Amino acid sequence: MLFTKMHGLGNSYVIFNQLEAEMDYQDYNQLAQLVSDVNFGIGSDGMILICSSDVADFQMRIFNVDGSEAKNCGNGLRCVAKILFDQKYATKSPFTIETLGGVMSVELDVDNEKHVQYITVDMGEPKLLKNKIPMRGDPFTFAIDEPHSFEGEVYRITCVSMGNPHAIMFVDDVNEVLLEKIGPEIENSDLFPNRINVGIVHVKNSREIDYRVWERGSGITMACGTGACAAVVAATLNHMIDRHLPITVHLPGGDLTVSWDEHGRVWKRGKATYICQGELDRDIYIIGSMIDDGNDFRQNGRG
Repeated sequence: MLFTKMHGLGNSYVIFNQLEAEMDYQDYNQLAQLVSDVNFGIGSDGMILICSSDVADFQMRIFNVDGSEAKNCGNGLRCVAKILFDQKYATKSPFTIETLGGVMSVELDVDNEKHVQYITVDMGEPKLLKNKIPMRGDPFTFAIDEPHSFEGEVYRITCVSMGNPHAIMFVDDVNEVLLEKIGPEIENSDLFPNRINVGIVHVKNSREIDYRVWERGSGITMACGTGACAAVVAATLNHMIDRHLPITVHLPGGDLTVSWDEHGRVWKRGKATYICQGELDRDIYIIGSMIDDGNDFRQNGRG
């Protein structure tokens, strides 16, 4: 099982290319938990499969650390786009990638030596209705600066789906917030039937914001592409930034440029970087697949 490990601003993924041959191991939920584990696997924020598609040029499936399948991932999209171009599966730009959150268009900035410098992703139109998040309440209303109580504390949230759902809160300093506490409280609230990503934002000026995220199924990560887009949309809806300006989003892992255009579509521009390539030891996933007694397979696996 050959893999490539990449990161987008420190948001790292173990990627398996299945365009030529599918893996013989089909329990992807369990495999994602295994490869993401830093002690018994490779270590990452999730696992990505590159597959063929009937509706786009390619397909991307992404699995979180806990094994749950995500609908979309902006940082993962950039990594996949770079692999597809570098390995000559994609021979034109732009091209399209199917996700559970919809078909995304990606465009590459390539230098004279055919090295990919930046990847721009058309993330589509944000979904704001509560029934599209999904979120409990009147299905045909928005949650913009809406107060809600979580574990006895009241937070004002703006909810946006960019293929993945996000609850955005505005704060004075993103580093002073105990995201490891409020993140899981809000993620697992009954208010969100499918759970939710939790983002905290500080608007520095009309062109820059700071952003940190608690990702559902993964916890605190260095970056989140869909979250950065949701943060810009939320800040615009709350009249904190100008919609027609490109916004620099400062994340712990680096910067992204996000814009929400006059046609209602959100665009995200950033880099993707290789970490390593290798082969996953077959013994690891065979041992994992043999454990069916409900025990945590990581206690029984070997590296």
